[in-house]
Amino acid sequence: MIEKLFTRIANYVAHLAGLPSTFAVCFLIIVAWAASGPMFGFSDTWQLIINTGTTIVTFLMVFLIQNTQNRDGTAIQTKLDELIRVGKAHNTFIGIEHLTESEVEEIRRKCEQAAKRHDTAAKKATAQKRGSKTHAA
Repeated sequence: MIEKLFTRIANYVAHLAGLPSTFAVCFLIIVAWAASGPMFGFSDTWQLIINTGTTIVTFLMVFLIQNTQNRDGTAIQTKLDELIRVGKAHNTFIGIEHLTESEVEEIRRKCEQAAKRHDTAAKKATAQKRGSKTHAA
């Protein structure tokens, strides 16, 4: 129950944080704070207010946004795993997000090499087709 509530709150806050109106409101708060500086003599308390407020908001937003990104990443990975499972791709790719960075990099390198071999073979096949059509004419 707490997890579902946190998820709903995290989604809602992450959605709100990405809105242009949220940016505008935050920008206006900063402008109002800066404009009030002369009235408060640019005191330490005046500076402390904005520093404390922005630190608290940033601290909380990091956790909410990270939670949202973790769930989004997991959902995308699960969808990709399902596409691999039902498609003609190699099932060995399922779960590679749990490997180390160097292991994933090695798999990526092998995929790039396989793609280059495939492209080379496709170009040769296309060239051979064109050559056989020229001979037939």
